[in-house]
Amino acid sequence: MSATLVVHASLDGRLRESVADHLYALRRYSRRPTIYLNLAVQRPPRWLARVPLDLVVFHTTFLSKRGTPPYWDRLVERARPLKRLDAVRIAMPQDEYLPPARLCDFVEEFAIDHVFSVAPESEWPAIYPTVNRGRTTLHRALTGYLDPGTVQRIERTVNGAERTIDIGYRAKNLPAWLGRHARLKTEIADAFATAAPAHGLSCDISTRAEDTIVGRDWVGFLLSCRYTVGVEGGASLLDRDGGLRQCCERVLAERPGATFDELERECFPGRDGEFGLLALSPRHLEAVATRTCQVLIEGDYNGVLEPDRHYIPLRRDFSNLDDVLETIRRDEERERIVETAYRDIVASGAWSYPRFVERLEEVTVGGPPRTASPRAARLAAAWARAPEVVSWGAVRLRARLGLLVARLRRRR
Repeated sequence: MSATLVVHASLDGRLRESVADHLYALRRYSRRPTIYLNLAVQRPPRWLARVPLDLVVFHTTFLSKRGTPPYWDRLVERARPLKRLDAVRIAMPQDEYLPPARLCDFVEEFAIDHVFSVAPESEWPAIYPTVNRGRTTLHRALTGYLDPGTVQRIERTVNGAERTIDIGYRAKNLPAWLGRHARLKTEIADAFATAAPAHGLSCDISTRAEDTIVGRDWVGFLLSCRYTVGVEGGASLLDRDGGLRQCCERVLAERPGATFDELERECFPGRDGEFGLLALSPRHLEAVATRTCQVLIEGDYNGVLEPDRHYIPLRRDFSNLDDVLETIRRDEERERIVETAYRDIVASGAWSYPRFVERLEEVTVGGPPRTASPRAARLAAAWARAPEVVSWGAVRLRARLGLLVARLRRRR
């Protein structure tokens, strides 16, 4: 049986649960043995050339490092021996609003056969202008799916959950160069935190970095909330060459209190809204799985979530905010919405990792795994069973030594 190689990059031993579920979905649900290669801490081993491979998958944890050019360049150089492997090559990028040139260059250099994009098809020409679409096939995918193991763990605790918080929410304060849509994450937080107490509702809402909730604690937080709020992930600006980010950072260095409107006038006048990377995020599915009722700014949500059926809709200008808060206070619709969402999205299995892995294998290699010699099959299975053993203490020490060497070289 041939194997799958998943190429990723992480210097953090504690991934967010949604990221870990995405990364290890192939190991858990593929029909093929799966080998993991963490290029952040190791180079491609020579024995890979002897392993029969059907697929080489470049995961988003690797591809997202293109936002840091020097580090990205080192990772790509480390990955180049993989170009010699005889297998179908897949890229699974996210954060496609980052400058697209590096991603396009990678797709072309590594002769990627399939890209699983989280962006709408309408935005592919803007993101992948230099990719040979005659060779590379683009597919639409979600940023994350439901893992059956995670769902089962939630089910064991959901009935005993004490929902002591009326409205709970966490979000990042995203930069202006992603556009006004990205700013909605903080605007909705401010709107609910300000208006909810007047309706007699308790809130646990924050956009501060120190209040970030990670790992299984995030699911526990959702289980303590009756409602949560949100918006589609994504951006309404595409920073093609990094110039928008540089301009915004320069203005903020000169005037730290500059508003979004000021940054828009100076750095991207009239351009906001020219790009539409809008996508469902894993936290929307996690809310459904925990039966936490969602209040969401109206949107498409990849066609998965429907307003008034799966969530309470909020207009983008917040003009119906008071009506929404009264709906929350009365609490008459919550049970119907959460049970309908659970039945349509979780119980159906339509948006699960097993279904996604099945689709990925079908559209990329199709049919059963290729046959291989008994010795090659045993080798593939043996390496796939081998656990990833990474000493994060050693990784951190290596990183500190690298910084020390770099400083010594600059002094010379």
